Amino acid sequence: MRDLKAVGKKFVHVMYPKKSSALLRDWDLWGPLVLCVSLALMLQGGAADSKDDGGPQFAEVFVIIWFGAVVITLNSKLLGGTISFFQSLCVLGYCVLPLTVAMLVCRLVLLAGNGTVSFIIRLIVVVAMFAWSTLASTAFLADSQPPNRKALVVYPIFLFYFVISWMILTFTPQ
Repeated sequence: MRDLKAVGKKFVHVMYPKKSSALLRDWDLWGPLVLCVSLALMLQGGAADSKDDGGPQFAEVFVIIWFGAVVITLNSKLLGGTISFFQSLCVLGYCVLPLTVAMLVCRLVLLAGNGTVSFIIRLIVVVAMFAWSTLASTAFLADSQPPNRKALVVYPIFLFYFVISWMILTFTPQ
């Protein structure tokens, strides 16, 4: 129960990002694991045995998220960041929460239909949640970097969440 409360508190920190070290102090990877698995399951196309669906497979999404987070973390450490490896993974993983919410909303919108209005609604939701994820993660990670290298750390974070957002926006169930 203690771990569930800690995960819930970290979700609140991501939903209301402010410059706080509470998310960094007690890192864990339970929340990022749950978010990654949830997002990968929602992005999985139609039937599991279908070979012709264009959606990403579970393992592809899982690897993109974890490999991307590891690359961003290594970049941050090589640029002289003061944050630990697992703290960075924790922050990047928890900041996938807005994009997971965007995927849930997009799935619900796609149930109503797949037209121009549906695409515009999904685009607005995904862009807003992409911005939220990027701002939340940079609020936590940017202060751990030397002032003259913040842009070099923020740019890969931007690309990481952009790729995930693009997978969400282009998702169409079969």
